[in-house]
Amino acid sequence: MNQAQQHKPPPEDNNSVTRNEADGARGLQRDLQERLQPEHDAPASDSAPHPEAPAGSGRMVRRLLKVGIGLAIVTVFGWLPLRAVLQTSSVEAVVNARIVTLRSPIDGTVSAKPQKSTQLSVVHEGDAILHVVNARGDRARLDDLRRQMSRLENERPSLAAKLAAAETAQQDLARQAGQFRDGRILQLEARIAEIQTAIEAAAARREEAVAAVERASSLIKSGSVSTVEMARLTREQAISQQTEIGARRRLDAAKVELTAARNGTYLGDSYNDRPSSVQREEEMRQRVSDLRADLAHADAEIDWLTHEIAAEQLHYVNRAEADIKAPVGGRIWEMMTSPGEDVRAGQPLLKLLDCSGAVVTANVTESVYNGLKLGEQASFEPNDGSAALQGEIVNLTGASGAPANLAINPDALNKEPYRVTVSMPALDTTGKDCAVGRTGRVVFNADVAKS
Repeated sequence: MNQAQQHKPPPEDNNSVTRNEADGARGLQRDLQERLQPEHDAPASDSAPHPEAPAGSGRMVRRLLKVGIGLAIVTVFGWLPLRAVLQTSSVEAVVNARIVTLRSPIDGTVSAKPQKSTQLSVVHEGDAILHVVNARGDRARLDDLRRQMSRLENERPSLAAKLAAAETAQQDLARQAGQFRDGRILQLEARIAEIQTAIEAAAARREEAVAAVERASSLIKSGSVSTVEMARLTREQAISQQTEIGARRRLDAAKVELTAARNGTYLGDSYNDRPSSVQREEEMRQRVSDLRADLAHADAEIDWLTHEIAAEQLHYVNRAEADIKAPVGGRIWEMMTSPGEDVRAGQPLLKLLDCSGAVVTANVTESVYNGLKLGEQASFEPNDGSAALQGEIVNLTGASGAPANLAINPDALNKEPYRVTVSMPALDTTGKDCAVGRTGRVVFNADVAKS
């Protein structure tokens, strides 16, 4: 106890130490001011001692100034993290886009199409990217149609020649039939004239017989004419009358034959209603009609085959070669084949990034996810410091990890399991401006609880 008390410093010693420390601090401050001040001010500062009150107020001002500067720095540089904490936002977010897979429509060999643009991965809608050629395409139907066409084209000249010959023969037979008809009409007209002459002669004999009978009747009373003579004269009178009547009947029959001949029908006892020339002419006319029908059928068949061959040729070309064209504008995301490779129908050839339908894929915490709804507004803030983009929530997949044909699989965002898809119309671009893969965060405007 006595030793401990011996080692305790006296009170006045503590005060002297404090004064020494204060004097040492003031001395350091004076040295610093002397170094910072110009040389011409140094003697003045050395010669004039600083009073206690002004020195203490200067230290307070400097201390308050340092505190203000620190608060300003904390306010400026700490506001962004503080705002991030207060906002409802995603944990991760990345610009994404749909993938269009182009497949080969036919079997064949792949060849590349020349690109006009220097950006080989940039394609526009309708651009031909690849060309597939099938040198062993099935052309059996096309060859069969062409054989039918060749056969009909070879048969047509023969049908045309037969038709021309039949028409010539038919014209000859028609001329013969016309000559026969004209001759028959002349013959009947002559016969009618002959019969009319015979009728006139019979009428004259009848008149003579009637006159003889009348004279005999007047003389028989006087006994100049015998009864036998009277009977003979009476008989001759009857014969002449009947002869005239028969001639008139033959005239009527000849007129009937003439009328029928003029109408193209022939009457007679030794032949039917058509002579051989007329019958042959009718047969040849029927043959001409048949040949014309066959020729028209051949022409129609040739015309049909022409259209069928053109259509089949187009189908064969489509089966033999095909251009793989971009259905949308974008970038080639993955080339799954190379020129010279044999591919099968339906085999994937390349994947095209559809930059016109870019979206933002984000993952959020469970509490944030439970407060989100489809159609709510959201904004995407890129990490590169560019302006925020406005959009709306179009899909909430949660922790299901639903697969999608996106360039970046949503499962790649693995910090939180709850996933959200936001549509960003301002990201709809094509070509080299496609921002797929850019990172940032999504800020949701809805008031939801934060974890």
